[in-house]
Amino acid sequence: MDLFEDSGAPAATGNAPALTVSEISGAVKRVIEGEFGRVRVRGEVGRVSRPSSGHLYFDLKDDNACIASVCWKAQAGRLSHRPEEGMEIVVTGRLTTFPGQSKYQLLVEDVEPAGLGALMAMLETRRRALAAEGLFDPARKRPIPYLPGVIAVVTSPSGAVIRDILHRLRDRFPSRVLIWPVAVQGAACAPQVADAITRLNALAPGGPVPRPDLIIVARGGGSVEDLWGFNDEAVIRAVAAGTIPLISAVGHETDTTLIDHAADLRAPTPTAAAEMAVPVRADLAGRLADTQGRLIRAVQGRLDRPAQRLSDLGRGLGRPQALTGAARQRLDLIGARLDPALRGFLRDRRRGVEGLGIPRASLRSFMRARREAFDRAALGLTKAQDRDRDRRRAALPVLNARWLARAAGDARRALDAAGRGLDPAARRGAARQAERLNGLAARLVGARTRTLADAQRTTAQGRAALEGLTRRLAAQGPRLTADRAEALAALDRLRQTLGHMETLRRGFAIVRGPHGLVTSVATAAAAPRLDLEFHDGRLPVGPLGDGDGGDAQPAPVPRQAAPRVRAGRKAADPAPQAMPATAQTTAQPPAAVPQDGAGPAAATPRPRARRPRGAPGNGGPPDQGSLF
Repeated sequence: MDLFEDSGAPAATGNAPALTVSEISGAVKRVIEGEFGRVRVRGEVGRVSRPSSGHLYFDLKDDNACIASVCWKAQAGRLSHRPEEGMEIVVTGRLTTFPGQSKYQLLVEDVEPAGLGALMAMLETRRRALAAEGLFDPARKRPIPYLPGVIAVVTSPSGAVIRDILHRLRDRFPSRVLIWPVAVQGAACAPQVADAITRLNALAPGGPVPRPDLIIVARGGGSVEDLWGFNDEAVIRAVAAGTIPLISAVGHETDTTLIDHAADLRAPTPTAAAEMAVPVRADLAGRLADTQGRLIRAVQGRLDRPAQRLSDLGRGLGRPQALTGAARQRLDLIGARLDPALRGFLRDRRRGVEGLGIPRASLRSFMRARREAFDRAALGLTKAQDRDRDRRRAALPVLNARWLARAAGDARRALDAAGRGLDPAARRGAARQAERLNGLAARLVGARTRTLADAQRTTAQGRAALEGLTRRLAAQGPRLTADRAEALAALDRLRQTLGHMETLRRGFAIVRGPHGLVTSVATAAAAPRLDLEFHDGRLPVGPLGDGDGGDAQPAPVPRQAAPRVRAGRKAADPAPQAMPATAQTTAQPPAAVPQDGAGPAAATPRPRARRPRGAPGNGGPPDQGSLF
């Protein structure tokens, strides 16, 4: 006999059926999915994997455990926040199993940061990483064009931001605006904004869609979660890769996003972005007019200065008459003596020649030779005068007449060109003013028409509302009056029902003494006279002994005895069914006594009538008014 079982012998299976691996895995999966159909798990993101399939795999862990998490491609594109390693998040999803590796995992449907602190920590980590790549470097920022021809605005087409930007651009400098509609919050915000910036930078000049000279990315204020799409890494890289200058106008002045660091210029508000994009047209017109006036004054000065210089130099030359006056005077003096001297000289020579006997022909030849000698001397004198004049002119300051003429001609031509340009400029200015006045007149007429239409519409609506109210008043007035009358009658009936007169009609009476209501037997016995009030009148009564003329006060009635009273106005009713005055009690404030149906009558006095339980003098709590 073996003391131990043979390990090789088959074990008894009993009635339990054998399950396959797939069956037991399916059973486990159904149990887990049934118990944890939808859960929210908080933890730190561990390893993150994004394969080419588009699915998202990451670990969610804490100090003691780790759960594998999966987000399918369709759901990953709709996540409001992408999980990043080291980020603390709250995951919403459902638990399931993966039979292929015999493990359970979390199918993620939504991811949100675990509080604002975690969100800001992730934002700071992303900012440092992008700054380390040089995407926020001021050296790579492009200058904003002074007067852009086409401005692209990336924003929501239905918000107030686009209306503010268009209104501000129209007031300052009307420009061509290209609106690219995008979602400005939610999961679709970041992909649409990044795609819009990329496509705008890809536009070719001269194409069907004009290439913008400036891009404005704008959105109104909001919370950190609302503005989170503008902190996305795809948006920042699209801005950094673009070639068109970009102005960021996301949120208010206190809101800061990563696109503000990557943009070429940050505007505190969308309206301020429009002001930074274009100058004021009126200021440009004023500067142009001022520049034109300065140009005209410069041309006029260019013409006036050479003429003034020539005039100054001419005054420095002196008068020609002053230079030749003395010589002319000496010539006149010498000329007056020269004629007589020549005649005397000729006369003396003629006598000498006649005395010598020289032939006349020889004399004529000699005279001809002398005349020719004088002519040559005169010609030499003229040339000497010309040389002397040239020498004197060379000694004076040199003035280039050709240069002066050329400068005067250039200045005259510039002045003529400026004059010709002034008239078209004036005509263009007048045309612009006329066009502006016509536009204002058309806007005024349109505004007047709209105002009149609005006033007529408002008046018609008010008249219709008044007529409706009048009809309602006419229809509801009688009904409301009847309702109020019915309510008033009901209140009056309630008053009569709750009043003490109805109590008196049910057979009770109010007992009054000289000092007010009588609420006890001792007070009634001490009173010289009592007054009983019934529903149809009052009856004065008095204690026994008043009719006998006794002056002594009646002795106090014993506790169990009822006071003896007699009729004050008519004889006592001998009806034996009249109840004693203290035989009934009520919770009403005034004290009352029963009465018969024949009218007011005195109750038949019965000594030692037993009071009901709770009546005054019987050990019960006293009522506000005793029943007599």
